[in-house]
Amino acid sequence: MLNINAFIVGLLFGLGLIVSGMTNPAKVIGFLDLAGNWDRSLAFVMGGAILIGAGAFAIAKKRQRSLLGTPMQLSSITGLDKGLIIGSLVFGIGWGLSGFCPGPAVVSAAAGQPKAWIFFVSMMAGMTIYNMIERRGK
Repeated sequence: MLNINAFIVGLLFGLGLIVSGMTNPAKVIGFLDLAGNWDRSLAFVMGGAILIGAGAFAIAKKRQRSLLGTPMQLSSITGLDKGLIIGSLVFGIGWGLSGFCPGPAVVSAAAGQPKAWIFFVSMMAGMTIYNMIERRGK
């Protein structure tokens, strides 16, 4: 049952990314072009997502179990560290250069967009390299 629910939520998320234009790299790059012809439409998408997410996390923090009965697994980390800052910078650079972030890249790759596949493969390689470095450090 959990897999079916995860599929439905993922499908809804993917459809939301398509409808909002987040899977269109040109639209994303237009949003990031603050000095040029700035496309502010994605600011409304992000603002709506932040409001919904903030409300959902406020409710989730008060619960021990999810609506499906599984234990809540929220992070207890609240501070900034070097890894978070570097990771954020790498994410931002990749987003700005490609016009994709992970969720929209998966949706676009599934739709057969060649640039999304290049991004997706690069993202997976980066995650693999990161995991290898992390294991060596422990």
